[in-house]
Amino acid sequence: MTETIAAELKQASTHPPAVGHSSAHASGRSRWAAAGTWVRRRPGVVVSAVWIAVLLLAAVAPALFTSTDPLAVTSAIRQPPSAAHIFGTDAIGRDLFSRVVHGAALSLGAAAIAVLVGVVAGTVIGLVAGYRGGWLDATLMRFADVLLAIPGLLLSLAFVVALGFGTVNVAIAVGVTSVASNARVLRSEVLKVRGSVYVEAAVAGGARPARVLLRHVLPNSIAPLLALVALDFSSAILAISALSFLGYGAQPPTPEWGALVANGRDFLATAWWMTTLPGLVIALTVLAGNRLSRAFISEGVR
Repeated sequence: MTETIAAELKQASTHPPAVGHSSAHASGRSRWAAAGTWVRRRPGVVVSAVWIAVLLLAAVAPALFTSTDPLAVTSAIRQPPSAAHIFGTDAIGRDLFSRVVHGAALSLGAAAIAVLVGVVAGTVIGLVAGYRGGWLDATLMRFADVLLAIPGLLLSLAFVVALGFGTVNVAIAVGVTSVASNARVLRSEVLKVRGSVYVEAAVAGGARPARVLLRHVLPNSIAPLLALVALDFSSAILAISALSFLGYGAQPPTPEWGALVANGRDFLATAWWMTTLPGLVIALTVLAGNRLSRAFISEGVR
């Protein structure tokens, strides 16, 4: 009897019930099911993310999408979209699809510079103004009010004239227009955080102001500002394209998106694709960025 019980106990210890494995498998399936439900309920966010991912891939590796030289001139002048030329050709026979793909690096790169300028400068101004308060806060916020009072495009034009033409200068000029709004967003968060217990404890413990700002205030205040990055990115693409359309950005034969739209404006009646298709790419990019920004801000992603 004792030997039988011992044998059963040994077998049970050697082959334990697969409860943990079944539980882990069920947990994995539930996660996949939750992910599937999330995708089905938010198709707009998924499509927007895929579109932005494709554009980023085109900016990094355009050869994956086309092997045609965007500057190569052919005899196929103003040919409509076809199997040989998906987006057609421009006024001197260059493949428009190749120019749009290679222009992604210029447009997205310029937008990234603009966002970086706006976020960095806005962070510094909002952080200092919100934490220090007093006359410094009043002075910086009046400066922000002046920037907000001037229309964004007009302010960008003023900076472009001062800095000079070119993609980088246009990006910096566009970035300046978002400094004031970013500074105000961060300042409002800093005003909430600076009275927190952990900030007062750090100050009472003898921490230097720079350490308090970088270690305690900034990490707990930056989230709302980062949520606006996608929106700033979309706005920057639209503003940079507008300035390039007016001739202040990339100069020919650079295939920047706004310049491509400008190149086709004289042929709207006979070659609609030269303006419509690059413009459609810009519009889809802006819409995708706005959808992602709304998803980040709402956190629930409706």
